[in-house]
Amino acid sequence: MKTGDGTGALEKALDVLQAVGATPNGISQTQLAAQVQLPRTTMYRILATLVERGMIRRDPTRKVYRLGFNYLEMVRNAYLEPDLVAAASAELRALRDLTGETSYLAVLDGNQVLSLERCDGAHTLRSAASLGQGKPVYCTGQGKAILSALAPGARDDILKGLVLEPLTPLTITDRRRLLAELQITRTRGYALDDEEIRLGVRCVAAPIIDKHGSVRGALSVAGPAYRLTLERLTLLGPELADAARRVGEQLRGEPSAHPTSATNVVPGPWAFHGAFPRWHAEQKRLYWADTLAPAIHCWDGRSSRILSRLDFPVRAMEMHHDGLLVAHAGGWSLIDWQGAEHPMQDLLGSRLLALGTHPSGTLWGCIRTSSGCVIGEVSAEGELRHGWSLSEQVSGFRWDATGTALYAIAPGTGDILRMQPGSNSVRRLATLPRGGGSLSGLALDAQGGVWTTQRDGWSLARFDAEGNLDRMIGLPVPSPSDLCFAGEDGTTLYITSSRQELKLEVLGGAPDSGCLLQLEAEVGGQAVAASSWRLDS
Repeated sequence: MKTGDGTGALEKALDVLQAVGATPNGISQTQLAAQVQLPRTTMYRILATLVERGMIRRDPTRKVYRLGFNYLEMVRNAYLEPDLVAAASAELRALRDLTGETSYLAVLDGNQVLSLERCDGAHTLRSAASLGQGKPVYCTGQGKAILSALAPGARDDILKGLVLEPLTPLTITDRRRLLAELQITRTRGYALDDEEIRLGVRCVAAPIIDKHGSVRGALSVAGPAYRLTLERLTLLGPELADAARRVGEQLRGEPSAHPTSATNVVPGPWAFHGAFPRWHAEQKRLYWADTLAPAIHCWDGRSSRILSRLDFPVRAMEMHHDGLLVAHAGGWSLIDWQGAEHPMQDLLGSRLLALGTHPSGTLWGCIRTSSGCVIGEVSAEGELRHGWSLSEQVSGFRWDATGTALYAIAPGTGDILRMQPGSNSVRRLATLPRGGGSLSGLALDAQGGVWTTQRDGWSLARFDAEGNLDRMIGLPVPSPSDLCFAGEDGTTLYITSSRQELKLEVLGGAPDSGCLLQLEAEVGGQAVAASSWRLDS
């Protein structure tokens, strides 16, 4: 028997069902007859049978046919257990009421996501994606939320067969950038779609996970980009994560436990904007600065104190054999180990972006130019030499322990850059997606790893020597600002943070903002030693 033999009646019924399903607002019998082109009596029999089976329904007021509830229930049951729909319904309405925007329940279907439930927003102009329509998993908030929660093997099986086509100029088409964003999403608990599937539309989503740790779907809120700004999405993200968790807990026997953070808050005064943590190995002390309420803090492992207060905001700080070299808005100063301030010549002025120290002990600086910036060794006359010209501005840089490579961060582009003496070329080691926050701090470990904090990203990340993101660590503060390795074995990370410009609702959920944080850094279960050197005396 050939394919299709004896199935003529079935094909006619399926043609009718597809025509009805393709018209969300319903289709009249006249329109249906013109589209499917069946004899009138045949059309009547097929419609009557489909209505009886609940596959379609007739709207008596508008006299149109639409998909029936039995059909929708079959679709739902094909992709998820019925209790998920019931559990999600109340949260969808609550999210719609909270935001005024359209909320969705979606599930994974191969390498696509399907929206199975929708609660329409209150605005005339709103998101209204069709239910049951497949969308790419790599460029939607729902898809990225689900991918971030999958086991690495399951996630890689989905991604390896995908072609990352640019549906908009903002679509992420670089696999390493996509994996980095999925790591960020997993750490913070929610995903962002920044006009990646459709220009002018943004989305925030969070994964739903059942009692066995399986990903069951995702909740999302979508709407016009002018209403859903990135700042607003960042505030809504935790709300989506909480809603998705509540849905998941209704599918569990017991509420899930929240993992505790391995991060400790160092006792002592907080800073408006902490920065420039520097470890003195011989003294076994950590020094760091509050750049806005200008002061130098000192932590000896037992107590914290303010070493010195300054009159001007701090721009940069580096270790010196006689104390701390501080560049501020009023010039340069040397703060000796007793806290006394000694004015110095202002070498680089207002052009200064960052300072760093070469393993040999020489001072290096970065200054702003009209086309970007220049990094080089600082001469006694305040000139920069033996360096590099960059087309983007960097906010911090670090030499490795051997002096054979210099790493820099460019917050504007999210790039981590790598340079080598003797070569004018600048290698882009890695790029952090905008949704992960703004690159802020930089530290190196002895295994060749590059660590960086993400301001407004609630996390820090480690990249391996090849630029692959291999670890994300969630932090209890939204704006970690800088970091360094410290301790006798060089495996303790100290992280400064900021509370300046945080909204009250954010600060209420992150009261440790501005404090100095401490954690033990490990990779693959092994302690990570810092890439450090001893200052010349």
